[in-house]
Amino acid sequence: MNVFCCVWRTILVMATAALLTACASQGPKPDSQLLTAASAIEQAEAIQARQYEPVLLNQAQNKVADARELIEREEYDRARLLLEQATVDAQLAGARTETTKARQAVEEINKNIESLRMQIDNGTR
Repeated sequence: MNVFCCVWRTILVMATAALLTACASQGPKPDSQLLTAASAIEQAEAIQARQYEPVLLNQAQNKVADARELIEREEYDRARLLLEQATVDAQLAGARTETTKARQAVEEINKNIESLRMQIDNGTR
């Protein structure tokens, strides 16, 4: 009987510890991370990232959707990680979009400069 009580107590203590660890590790609901990720996606869409970086932007949106499902299941740590990744993906899509637009603008300016040079050269001959 004494051995049975010790084993039962050990199991009870381990189960309680596991339950407390699981609850404690989840932390708060990642509402602010969800808002941050959604805002980053909106900003990327506002600068036309869908046109320049559709894959990266879709990845960000998919991660937010997956994170919402995890939040529903109260898996906050995993959801938080996905939301952080989604934010970075959306920000990267925005940065790459801005870079592409800037390069295109530089190319257009260089073409205009070359055209003006040609006009000047033709006019002075």
